[in-house]
Amino acid sequence: MTSLRQSYSAHETPRSAGLNPPQALQRPAIRKIHGDEFTDPYEWMRDKDSAETKAYIEAQNAYCQQRLEPLNQLKFRLFDEFKSRIQESDMSVPTRMHGYWYFTRTREGSQYAMQCRMPVTDPNDWNPPEIDRTSAPGSMPGEEVFFDNNREAEGHDFFRLGGLDVSSDGRWMLYCVDTNGDERYDIRLRDLATGEDTPDRIDQVSSGPVLTPDAQWVFYAKVNQAWRPYSVWRHKVGTPTSSDVCVFTEKDERYWVGVGLSFDERSVVIGSSSKTTSEVLLLSVDEPEGTFKPFIKRQDGVEYDVSFASLPAPEGGDGLPLPVAVVYQNLDNPNFSVRLIDMRSHQPPFSFDEGVVIAQGSPYGCEDAGSDQSISLNEPYYREGNPQILQGARGLSIEGMGIYQHFALLSYRANSLMHLAVIPTAQAAQDLQAGRPWSFREVEPAGGDISRIYAIASGDNASYEAPTMRYSFASYTAPAELHELNVTTGEDRLLKRAQVLGDFDQANYAERRLWVKVRDGAEVPVSLVWRRGLVPALEGADEGLSNQRLEAPSDIAALTWPEAAGREAPASSSGSPCFITGYGSYEIASDPGFSVGRLSMLDRGVVYACIHTRGGGEMGRAWYEQGRRLKKLHTFEDFIDCTAALQEAGWIDPTRTVANGGSAGGLLMGAIANMAPQLYAGIEADVPFVDALNSILDPSLPLTVTEWDEWGDPLHNLDVYRYMKAYTPYENVPEAEERQARFGSEHFPKIFATTSLNDTRVLYVEPLKWVARLQESAVAADAIVKIEVEAGHGGTTGRYRQWEELALENAVCLSILKPDDPDLLKG
Repeated sequence: MTSLRQSYSAHETPRSAGLNPPQALQRPAIRKIHGDEFTDPYEWMRDKDSAETKAYIEAQNAYCQQRLEPLNQLKFRLFDEFKSRIQESDMSVPTRMHGYWYFTRTREGSQYAMQCRMPVTDPNDWNPPEIDRTSAPGSMPGEEVFFDNNREAEGHDFFRLGGLDVSSDGRWMLYCVDTNGDERYDIRLRDLATGEDTPDRIDQVSSGPVLTPDAQWVFYAKVNQAWRPYSVWRHKVGTPTSSDVCVFTEKDERYWVGVGLSFDERSVVIGSSSKTTSEVLLLSVDEPEGTFKPFIKRQDGVEYDVSFASLPAPEGGDGLPLPVAVVYQNLDNPNFSVRLIDMRSHQPPFSFDEGVVIAQGSPYGCEDAGSDQSISLNEPYYREGNPQILQGARGLSIEGMGIYQHFALLSYRANSLMHLAVIPTAQAAQDLQAGRPWSFREVEPAGGDISRIYAIASGDNASYEAPTMRYSFASYTAPAELHELNVTTGEDRLLKRAQVLGDFDQANYAERRLWVKVRDGAEVPVSLVWRRGLVPALEGADEGLSNQRLEAPSDIAALTWPEAAGREAPASSSGSPCFITGYGSYEIASDPGFSVGRLSMLDRGVVYACIHTRGGGEMGRAWYEQGRRLKKLHTFEDFIDCTAALQEAGWIDPTRTVANGGSAGGLLMGAIANMAPQLYAGIEADVPFVDALNSILDPSLPLTVTEWDEWGDPLHNLDVYRYMKAYTPYENVPEAEERQARFGSEHFPKIFATTSLNDTRVLYVEPLKWVARLQESAVAADAIVKIEVEAGHGGTTGRYRQWEELALENAVCLSILKPDDPDLLKG
């Protein structure tokens, strides 16, 4: 067998290994807009059904298979490592809803989970039943397997559940599935008493349909040709779908529509939202054929959501609980506030300025913050009326508030991390009546271990009446835990800790959060994870939330690929190999989380780094605004600058640095490859958004119009067009001569791209065209693409298949991270 280093090392081209990529046919198509012309040689690949496209996809997959064949042994070893650490037969902690305890089981050898339940035997008992995870599904007294995903997936290469809803009496189940990967779902209704589906069948609609608690009505959203959920329909159970009635249509193409059930199960809820504006419409479940009405009428640029609850009866009142609406909105503050509205005042619609403000985020640095825009988002924020726990927070954003019968909880983000605070509703009612800030208290990870960087969140709180609150937390090095907290007494009980089998000991792993000052002065958080004893440069370093600041090199363009400077590959005593990842879009934060798959890299001396670039939500709305639209370059520059800072510090080795990102994070990968190829040995780009300008110019494509709020509208705005054209990866790939002139070397990182034919979010044609361009002789990049035939945006389904995919991806990355490691060649 050809050696691993010969076929896929960090220092050789595919041609030197005797394998040549397929040469794509160039059929120039000219794009003309805003007086500008772009010649696109590969736009013909957009025709998925053409014989030429099919043949080219087949050729690329064959080439990919040839290139990766020498990694099979490593892939199998990594798969076995993943598998050996995972408790394959396992179950979730039961959650009480109506008259049942609901939970999921997984069984060794099964791809998918099973949905199970047991009847509640004592209405006053809220302690979840003890169930033997090793027992056969359905074998415990009263246990019922009411939905087996494995059985439903039979005969399908792809299977994803898009929603499951059970009537309040527990007899009827509404579910929807996608068996193609295109996120178009088929709805079915099942009688759980017989296990048979009814004749009610609704096909090719959006996910998340709603069954009313009495199981008489189904509400669902349809999608248009551009895959936008745009209308909500009502179906009477037992009648033909031809008689279904459209109850709401959203004509504005910037908006997506979804339907759900309010937490108190009293209202069917329609949410219609763009990236910047939202509206909530309600309909009582007691009047299913009535008219939906807005809770607050939409106002351009204002996002909001609403939930309903009751607080204990105020003193001196009529003795009745106080019905309230909890309104989460950003008219008061770009980083959101929570208002509490007394529902006795009047019927909807309400207005944004009604009610009492319970908590408010920091406006510092935000676009719509007036004079506060000029204040750094890192400045401590103080506001009279805010709960004490929020005072002095940096980058404060309110993430939401929920009120249950016995407690209220507040989720917020500060200092780049999530936080959770709670208060008994009796105390909340007293604070409200007294007109003082609510006396929330922080929920802290058990033990208060500051050497861990935790993500904490409420979860699994399905019942309004539950006397205790469930919450979860995890870190990069500590497996996830589910806890139950009695908010009144403070008693905290561990319900479940994720099991990692084998010789795993979390004390062997370290993590830290530090900051890098980038080129425009912003300070970007960076998370590092490593195995103790294997990363010399980080031995004895600060752990947990470190105050250390690094500074990016002043002239990154002058940095040269090390081997171009006449140096050999660095000795093992220098910087470590590093797998570095990021996302940086849609205000989505890359929060800490544990990964079994990551252990296989850490145990081989690889440093894991996550760069929390602007465009994400780690530091609130201002952090997001500074990395979108005409400021998108900040996302790419942050990633590059942080990479360079870690390399200049001597912690990581440029010749053994591999970057990874998916979807919008794949756009990031394409951009950094073009802008700073000398910093990266390789790049894994999953379903990458690399033909961004062409996609955002075409309003007929899925998502495009709704995405204009995120990226800008290049179709109608010349400045946006020019800005996007300057960074869209496919159109800016530098040829070898250009790289030599700009960076002093022809080096370009090795590219491993993945995509799926049925992906509706980032079409397969984007990475396909990008790789074709990279494989041109003038570019001379070493690039391969793996195209899944039966998969969607999230890749394949089934846990064993997903582990296989991860094992392959990690094998590719390790072959670049540690090209000279003989351990990689072992069988």
